[in-house]
Amino acid sequence: MRAGGSSVPSLTDGGGKTSARARRRARWPALLFMNHALEVTESMGSNRKYRCRKWRSSVSNWALLALLFGAELAHAGDNPVGPKSGLPVPRFVSLKPDKVNVRGGPTRDHEVTFVYTRAGLPVEITAESDNWRRIRDWEGSEGWVYHSLLSGRRTAVVTPKFKTELVSLHDKADADAAVIARVQSGVLATVKRCTGTWCHVAGPHFDGWVVQEQLWGVYPNEKVE
Repeated sequence: MRAGGSSVPSLTDGGGKTSARARRRARWPALLFMNHALEVTESMGSNRKYRCRKWRSSVSNWALLALLFGAELAHAGDNPVGPKSGLPVPRFVSLKPDKVNVRGGPTRDHEVTFVYTRAGLPVEITAESDNWRRIRDWEGSEGWVYHSLLSGRRTAVVTPKFKTELVSLHDKADADAAVIARVQSGVLATVKRCTGTWCHVAGPHFDGWVVQEQLWGVYPNEKVE
């Protein structure tokens, strides 16, 4: 839930303690230099052939170094982390208090663009700037909030393919398991566990397993313990 307008009074969104600087250790690939067999002939040009093959061996070693280093950089790019938190970006979190100011930029000087009025809503952190986090909600709205207003507790919103569709909750992570409840689109749930295909969720008057792709707040194939 959120309310629009810049006239909303400022809430607690800038007085928390600065988080500790994340320590990142770069991982460098182990370098394995290959020993190339050198053919030495009995001909008069054998010494020249030796030098030629030795040069080729050195070039091959540098090529291997470049290949391994490039692969390491590509791997690191697949899992970027926030410069302040050291945690993956993007990642899912939830709103901590009932009221959260969302601003147009990462300072208290920026205008409040809207306000969330419900604790526990899942949001996705898409960027970090000092103690501020840029977040996006399940409807696509974005803005900046102070880091202390976010919680690592995992929640999710039920998002079926069609809004009028009811989502079935099963007593086990199995499509053939008994259906114990049906919930509407937009229902908020606490995420207890996810296997990568199913999630165990709970809320007022319901507790069961739902197909993971019918939730917003967990990534496809993500496992949550």
